[in-house]
Amino acid sequence: MTDLFEKQEISTPLAEQLRPQKLEDVIGQAHLLGVGKPLSIMFKSGKLHSMILWGPPGTGKTTLARLMALEFDAKFIALSAAFSGVKDIRNAIEMAQVTLQQSNQHTILFVDEVHRFNKSQQDAFLPYVENGLVTFVGATTENPSFEVNNALLSRAHVYILKTLSEHDLAILFDRVRDSVLKKLHLSNDAKRLLIGFADGDARRLLNLLEQTKVTAETEKIVDISVDFVRNMLSYNSHRFNRNGDEFHDQISALHKSIRGSDPDAALYWMCRMLDGGADPLYIGRRLIRAATEDIGLADPRALQITSNACAAFERLGSPEGELALAQAALYLACAPKSNSSYLAYNKTRSLISNDKSRPVPNHLRNAPTKLMKELGVGHKYRYSHDDVEAYSAGENYFPTGMPDVKLYMPTVHGFEKKISEKLAYLRKLDKKIKNDA
Repeated sequence: MTDLFEKQEISTPLAEQLRPQKLEDVIGQAHLLGVGKPLSIMFKSGKLHSMILWGPPGTGKTTLARLMALEFDAKFIALSAAFSGVKDIRNAIEMAQVTLQQSNQHTILFVDEVHRFNKSQQDAFLPYVENGLVTFVGATTENPSFEVNNALLSRAHVYILKTLSEHDLAILFDRVRDSVLKKLHLSNDAKRLLIGFADGDARRLLNLLEQTKVTAETEKIVDISVDFVRNMLSYNSHRFNRNGDEFHDQISALHKSIRGSDPDAALYWMCRMLDGGADPLYIGRRLIRAATEDIGLADPRALQITSNACAAFERLGSPEGELALAQAALYLACAPKSNSSYLAYNKTRSLISNDKSRPVPNHLRNAPTKLMKELGVGHKYRYSHDDVEAYSAGENYFPTGMPDVKLYMPTVHGFEKKISEKLAYLRKLDKKIKNDA
């Protein structure tokens, strides 16, 4: 019997074995658990409430939910939205009702990955949250504003958990080394490498340390060096959820670094995304967006270079094609900036959507047949190449009766400075024609 229990204990993951059993053992999240902070006040007051815990993996969402059950002497029922359905929700509610009737004990219903439940599944919790049968604690890595129903969201506080800092992970590392890895000697460089691989995720660090322990015991090694760690670890991508907030946050950081003319930051965020497994051609499409939205005619070559980079990647693949994308990102960051094209496009779309449908003026209409020409279609059209400087001064190309509008306002940055000067000169010619008339 003793051997059986020992085998079960060994098979339990280190992350589960070392899960904090007291609030003071929780590492990180001082903005929630520090003195006078929201969750600290909740634990101290003894007044439990429903909540959504939103944060990256390995930041303590499940641990906090379990500690609430211990602190408030509540029944803890856990569901994973990835594997549960309406039937599981119904069973959990029935269990909560039985627990209340038989032992007068309240239930904390913990739903991991709550964003994976659809609207009807999320709605199933509402009556029981409202009547107080259960305290709902949802955990999600996605933005609750987009992924959780408003009805459920309005009945729960949202608490944001932060990625653990290197200092936080160093504390965890030392705890594990002093308790579980006593027989191993890990160099400071090996420690830093493992913490770096963990990437702010406590669970990942614990799994890495468990892997280190098993590998060292298997190979009968005591001294853990950087080379040992590197040889032990297969490639581990940094945290990057291709459909989640971190995906959009890193895309945003890349785009804004380009807009802010910081080539180093642009290259950093692009490589972070590639390192995390982002589709290089998706990055290429975002670079094209930056070329048209933030550079435009200030440097017309930006779009060409970015399009060529995408074509190069399609032809060469990885890793050669990624270098072309990196070159494009650097070019965009260093290029002169203008959002005039972007603003003009949006202004024009807004103008059209709020205006009536105006007919094309007669002189701008196409007259491909003799009859149409005899009917006057295209009459008085001025062929610009026949006019002085290939410009028909004073001509109107907008619908008849439309108020005068200026949609494109070029900046004085890069090539747009020449465009601005050219347009100013042509407007002078228009004004001269009107004055002479």
